[in-house]
Amino acid sequence: MTASLATFAVHRADSGGELMMEGALLNDIAECYGTPCFVYSKAALTTAFQRLDGAVKSARNGRPYLICYAVKANSNLAVLRLFASLGAGFDIVSGGELMRVLEAGGEPKKVVFSGLGKTAAEMKLALEANIKCFNIESEPELERLNDVAARLGIEARISLRVNPDVDAKTHPYISTGLKNNKFGIAFDRAMDVYRRAAALSHIDVVGVDCHIGSQITDDAPLQEAMGRIVALADALANEGITLHHVCPGGGIGITYKDEDTIDLNRYALALEASMGARDVELLLEPGRVLVGNAGVLLSRVEFVKLTESKNFLVIDAAMNDLIRPSLYQAHHGVVMAGSSRGAAVERVYDVVGPVCESADVLAHARALRAREGDVVAILSAGAYSFAMSSNYNSRPRAAEVLVDGDGGALIRERETFDDMVRLERLQTV
Repeated sequence: MTASLATFAVHRADSGGELMMEGALLNDIAECYGTPCFVYSKAALTTAFQRLDGAVKSARNGRPYLICYAVKANSNLAVLRLFASLGAGFDIVSGGELMRVLEAGGEPKKVVFSGLGKTAAEMKLALEANIKCFNIESEPELERLNDVAARLGIEARISLRVNPDVDAKTHPYISTGLKNNKFGIAFDRAMDVYRRAAALSHIDVVGVDCHIGSQITDDAPLQEAMGRIVALADALANEGITLHHVCPGGGIGITYKDEDTIDLNRYALALEASMGARDVELLLEPGRVLVGNAGVLLSRVEFVKLTESKNFLVIDAAMNDLIRPSLYQAHHGVVMAGSSRGAAVERVYDVVGPVCESADVLAHARALRAREGDVVAILSAGAYSFAMSSNYNSRPRAAEVLVDGDGGALIRERETFDDMVRLERLQTV
């Protein structure tokens, strides 16, 4: 691993000492709350938001903007409340995420609703909450929203999520801006769909949106997409359809191993240059960049399994806790939480979980000094980690802890067997 531990919101107590997050020993967190356990740094979350917010604020120089955190990355209520307190808006993709935002104290007027399969019930919920905007992803969705708004006797504010056919150069599963992706409205259809939207009785056209993918580490595709939607906004203005905001989406990547990352100040200035003198609000929809490196997954070694062909470190976390390595072939750093002084002999291991799948490998070929009972920290686990976890193999989902200074607070209790079966019913035939 070439990036420093500080990149991942952790550090050693001293040279070779125990692993810490802020002022808290992660071994102590594991002992107190058990494992597997997701742990987030409040300072790292705050710093990540303020870094992006500061870059955009400086570039905008007094003009309006809104950073809408993508809730799907990490939807814990405590995380949402923290971002709300920092002034964030929210990008949601379901009615459940809207309810989480409202429960956490988020402002409906700062919520944008993305996602290509919105139900009528979800639309009604969002309209009654008076959210900022719907990001429309298809023509049938536009017609449905108009019908729902008409039944309520109100107008729905919308932008179109336009598919600009720009290659984000990321993993195929998280690329969303090409013409063969399921998301958005094809760029060459956008003008006609905007004309239709402007003619509908209960639709208020307010913006244009796009999102080309996730874990993007080169801002050139993002700038290209921005250029295309700004040009579309100008074409719409020429037809008398005036937009109030422009949104190039999110997708800014983080360091998992040794990736270069986007310079936020340079990117913000590039967006501002694309906006020119246009008097519109700039929206951004970041997720991973705000939470990814602020979290770790703590797990305890169950067995050290040595074989002739390969060594396995069998831990108590598994693919149901962190599916990204199995789903995306994603890399996560793995480090021991304890001191290296007097540690076990170093060996190369595949780090695996107990789930009954060969895909249950959290890391391949890692050099570690580990003994049974030791705690490992899986890095960069703040985004798309707990949020994508499941009960596969009837495994309870992990606890979540937020570290603030030298202590941690439980922000989600570990599930129990009773929690897992609460909604099930025994039937006799």
